Amino acid sequence: MPREVELKYQCVEPGDVLRRLEALGARRIGEFQQEDVYFQHPCRDFALSDEALRVRFSGKVAELTYKGPREHVSEGKSREELVVPVGNPEQLLELLRKLGFREVARVRKRRIVFLISGAEVSLDHVEGLGVFVELEDKGAGAMGLREIAESLGLRGPPVEETYLEMILRSSARAT
Repeated sequence: MPREVELKYQCVEPGDVLRRLEALGARRIGEFQQEDVYFQHPCRDFALSDEALRVRFSGKVAELTYKGPREHVSEGKSREELVVPVGNPEQLLELLRKLGFREVARVRKRRIVFLISGAEVSLDHVEGLGVFVELEDKGAGAMGLREIAESLGLRGPPVEETYLEMILRSSARAT
């Protein structure tokens, strides 16, 4: 099964990270406005099973993603990830609602994506949360991700929570 292996760090100095990416020769892929719509299963609690189901809108492209439970590896986290392109996202949202899935949250972000040394590096400006750097394995391996993080000046333990968990925690405190 396809697996996602990633590290995520809170970013205090996004300009510094951008300068370091440029100095390291990272290839800029693009900048995207993304909105992720997360759903709750009608018969099982994804929060308890550590799973996620989302529809991601990124420009004119949409995809349905299932994420399995996280496994903590020596360097970051890993989880099963299944991604299906969607031709008609509004119909998909309606289908999910008709099947009893309930929308639980939306995560909006501006994402700038780079490729470097077998890793996808995303600088995420997440609405309501701040700025983060995500490093996803595209051949670098978990140790390679850690080395890239260090070369970008990202130190300390990675953020374990997902954006969804942070948004839900933030909204629970507000109520």
